[in-house]
Amino acid sequence: MIGPEIERLIQLLSKLPGLGPRSARRAALHLMKRRDTLLVPLSEAMALAGESIRACSVCGNLDSRDPCTVCSDRSRDRSVICVVEDAGDLWALERTRAFRGTYHVLGGLLSALQGVGPDDLNMNTLAERARNPEVREVILALNATVDGQTTAHVVTDRLADADVSVSRLAHGVPVGGELDYLDDGTLTAALKARRPL
Repeated sequence: MIGPEIERLIQLLSKLPGLGPRSARRAALHLMKRRDTLLVPLSEAMALAGESIRACSVCGNLDSRDPCTVCSDRSRDRSVICVVEDAGDLWALERTRAFRGTYHVLGGLLSALQGVGPDDLNMNTLAERARNPEVREVILALNATVDGQTTAHVVTDRLADADVSVSRLAHGVPVGGELDYLDDGTLTAALKARRPL
């Protein structure tokens, strides 16, 4: 019914997060209908990205520069390192413009089920960076999941000999959240993390 080139495009698109086989077919059709304005420029951009984007040798962020744009920014507060699971989390925090320190990308979370151990993550470089006398605090911005909490405990243990304070993002009621719609775990975390006004 369709050629092998289109079938391959659909198969590759279906591997992207949030795209199943049906969505991938719709996306492929949309790209082909807009060949000159979307498909060709997208393929050129992807080829260029594949050639030039790499992990930062300092923090692990994905960028076309090494050190990355964040690590190269001299206005950053180098006394604080925010630890994240992947570059997507770093980009999410950067969108807020609320954090002006540096980052460290672990490259995943510990997971016994998926066979991911401490040696599979970028933990050794973090420990080296944390031992720098300039660094005073390490913020753990990891997901509030079992894997995220396990990773946070292991990272904290690895940083025990560094002279830094280790903190984590607050957990609890989201801004605009209604108590009646929150799960028990979120409400429990919010009560335990309460602070005076």
